[in-house]
Amino acid sequence: QVQLVESGGGLVQAGGSLRLSCAASGRTFSSYAMGWFRQAPGKEREFVAAISKSGSSTYYADSVKGRFTISRDNTKNTVYLQMNSLKPEDTAVYSCAASRVLNTTPALFGSWGQGTQVTVSS
Repeated sequence: QVQLVESGGGLVQAGGSLRLSCAASGRTFSSYAMGWFRQAPGKEREFVAAISKSGSSTYYADSVKGRFTISRDNTKNTVYLQMNSLKPEDTAVYSCAASRVLNTTPALFGSWGQGTQVTVSS
């Protein structure tokens, strides 16, 4: 298991940007694919983006494609989510997660961070 801690959330106006970070403990970070998920009040957790162990492959939800970018720095044990052109509907708690395989299914991610709140005002 890997321990994950997110940061970078906050309040931003529509059209603005935020960069989320997820720091992982341990020396095995590069053996995990990483994902970002979000959950808005009263809604189910949904997939946002995922990145392969090396960073060479990425997946995005259609709702964020072209606006969000996932990246990772294996030397810093950190995965990032750059969020541009934010919309009020992006408001949610964003969590990072680690998986042994690159995928978009929450159930296949075994380690989760505590989440960070992102609020986009109109």
